[in-house]
Amino acid sequence: MIADDTRTTVHRHPLATSHVVGAMLALTVVLAMLSPQYGYHRDELYFRMLPPAWGYTDLPPLTPLLARLSIAVLGDSVVALRVIALLCAAASIVLLVLITREVGGTRRAQAYTAWGMAGTTGTLLFGHVLLTASLDLVVWPAALFFAVRAVLRDDGRWWLAAGAVIGASTFNKLLVVVLMIGIAGGLAVCGPRRWFASPWLWGGVALAGLLALPNVIYQATHGWPQLAMGAALSENNAEEVRIMMWPMLVLLVGPVLAVFWVVAVVAVFRRPRWRPLRFLAVTFAIVVVFVFVGGTQFYYTAGVLSVLSAVGAAVVADWARTRARRVLVPALLGVNAVACAIASLPVLPVQAFGATGLANINSAAADQVGWERYVEQVVDAAASAEADAIIATNYGEAGALNRFGAGLPPVVSGHNALWALGAPAEDAETVLIVGWQATRAQEWFTQCDVVAVLDNGVGVDTEEQEAPLMRCSFPLAPWSVLWERFRHLD
Repeated sequence: MIADDTRTTVHRHPLATSHVVGAMLALTVVLAMLSPQYGYHRDELYFRMLPPAWGYTDLPPLTPLLARLSIAVLGDSVVALRVIALLCAAASIVLLVLITREVGGTRRAQAYTAWGMAGTTGTLLFGHVLLTASLDLVVWPAALFFAVRAVLRDDGRWWLAAGAVIGASTFNKLLVVVLMIGIAGGLAVCGPRRWFASPWLWGGVALAGLLALPNVIYQATHGWPQLAMGAALSENNAEEVRIMMWPMLVLLVGPVLAVFWVVAVVAVFRRPRWRPLRFLAVTFAIVVVFVFVGGTQFYYTAGVLSVLSAVGAAVVADWARTRARRVLVPALLGVNAVACAIASLPVLPVQAFGATGLANINSAAADQVGWERYVEQVVDAAASAEADAIIATNYGEAGALNRFGAGLPPVVSGHNALWALGAPAEDAETVLIVGWQATRAQEWFTQCDVVAVLDNGVGVDTEEQEAPLMRCSFPLAPWSVLWERFRHLD
């Protein structure tokens, strides 16, 4: 049994301010320059059109609310929408460097963290596009930073800070509860177990619960929609996720930083002064098991990977004592950053992006291609079909029509939270169905004909590419009945 006397002293070096500022500025410049490239991501179009609410079928309210706030302050543009993601990415660098410093990392180790993490796939992707995962760039490192401070400094007050972060984060994602369970599991398995007798720890748990209460109430009073959404994600994604999650443990940070997190997991068990940090290894294992069993999204491990990479930077810096190694590590981090940028950012002209086939690797960039052209095609098809309403298969299509369409009939969708916003009018006789749902929906009408096929014109293989636009007339049941058939979660 592991002894529970884990009080240790860790020397904390001065903060590598110049490297932190330099990495943040470099990251900010890159993200700002590429912000208008290609266009909106489908999730951004979705967030932009959601009305303010306490919650939605598929997510809590914070990210859509921040999207609307950003537009209200900075204007209705893709650049304005992405400012929040950029700020989260930059802030994450500070937090991760503070973790490296907290575990005793030298200024060189802190520099490795700053420049290395500024160039990872996760930081670049979630800093470029406004996603719910963009806020996780800050949330997971912050919560784990406070937990690390609590155990290394033997100061229970930091559990209150961790609880506050976790509780507030439930307004963005309920996934953060898995992190809290992971921390508790890590303390139970590896210690320091004495924290379970501390009122500070339970105060942090209570604070997290109090802040999360509005979300729990929303879920309870709306039939626990997040459970249904999670089941839908698992049904649609599980087979792919359970395969892809393993290479993504490397690809989310890049192969060089993957070495960092591996040596961190080993070092917390080999370095006596890091004994209190062993809970991080178990936390990581619990998150990995959750992703594998749940089969929802393979990037859910990104937050813990970034923290472990920051811890591992201290080990790598200790190894890089010779001149050759001190040259090698920054060089490898630079190569890692370039590879991650190609995998996560729209760095190529869109025509070249389509020709190279990178859309199969960089699906997030592919999801930003073609929306305005698709809308033009839908506008023309709706006019020629004399449609009374347009039904979009997914929220990306609906959001694009909301953003770029003009003079269109009502646009509705049965996808996720959009289903609750309403069906076509009961007297609608002719509708234009956009996307792949049309192939199934034609059974619900007297007559259906494909009037066009979507084409982005740049050869990028997106979810919408070659999807049909179908004119359907004379529904075989009232819309109050048909609309339930259009409902889908994914």
